[in-house]
Amino acid sequence: MVALRDRGTLFIGIDGGGSKCRASVVDADNRLLGTGVAGPANPLHGYAQTIDSIVRSAALALADAKLPPETLGELVAGVGLAGVNMPRLYNEMASWANPFRKMYLTTDQHSACLGAHRGGDGAVIIAGTGSCGYAWVNGRSKLIGGHGFPHGDKGSGAWMGMEAVKYLFLALDGLAEDSRLKGELLQVLDSSDANEVFEKIGGKSSSHYARLAVPVIECAEAGDPVAVSIVRDGAAYISALADKLLELNPPRLSMIGGLAPRLRPWLAHHVVKRLAEPLDAPEIGCVYFAQQSLARDAGESGKNTGSKALFG
Repeated sequence: MVALRDRGTLFIGIDGGGSKCRASVVDADNRLLGTGVAGPANPLHGYAQTIDSIVRSAALALADAKLPPETLGELVAGVGLAGVNMPRLYNEMASWANPFRKMYLTTDQHSACLGAHRGGDGAVIIAGTGSCGYAWVNGRSKLIGGHGFPHGDKGSGAWMGMEAVKYLFLALDGLAEDSRLKGELLQVLDSSDANEVFEKIGGKSSSHYARLAVPVIECAEAGDPVAVSIVRDGAAYISALADKLLELNPPRLSMIGGLAPRLRPWLAHHVVKRLAEPLDAPEIGCVYFAQQSLARDAGESGKNTGSKALFG
């Protein structure tokens, strides 16, 4: 094992969202040392769960890197979390007596954008469990959408799942046409009537609805008209997000998230032409944020970019 003092500063990037929390440890030369994945980390849905997922994912990343657990206190952490675009949640998480040497906090949108563009300016469309558009250009941020499930997040996996369930209830009541999608949903939910469906899905989280996006897209790709209508509606919204982001003249535009590759063929052609592949993962964007923040702290300005990224 290489001695800690020979590695220089160790950084950890932690990307936390509604479905999982992923952490990666890198050395001072940005060489990946280890990665760990834990449970959800959105403080809107639970402060204690978020803290537990951050610490667990970090511990797993250290173990993967074959570093001792006490190394946790030597890490400079960049943490990008869902939900902390709300000042109350940002302040709550920022005041956490965290176990790291330093912790720099920002939104998961900002860190994802930094990752996609390797620390530089750009814009991202996020299409996963939730959805939003985010740009970071000339030190200014712009968030479009991202208002949360079920109120917003159109075009996301959770939204698609919810739209599919709405259709399913209508079809089971004889108020909508039968379709391939109806049969696929009943199979996934292991249900045969509306009561059973409600028992499986009523009151569930966004991640539970998001798992239904796969059968929706598969049925749409097979030409099922109900599924096609859902996917086209969601894709039209995502394309509109992209157009709004492009008005800000970002040097690059990327699309990320678990739904991104399946949704891309349904987007407007002019949007697809502007898409560039993301250069790095969101948790590496958290590393870039930590590195930039640490450098800024060491400089004359002494300003932390966290609040600027969130509310600038």
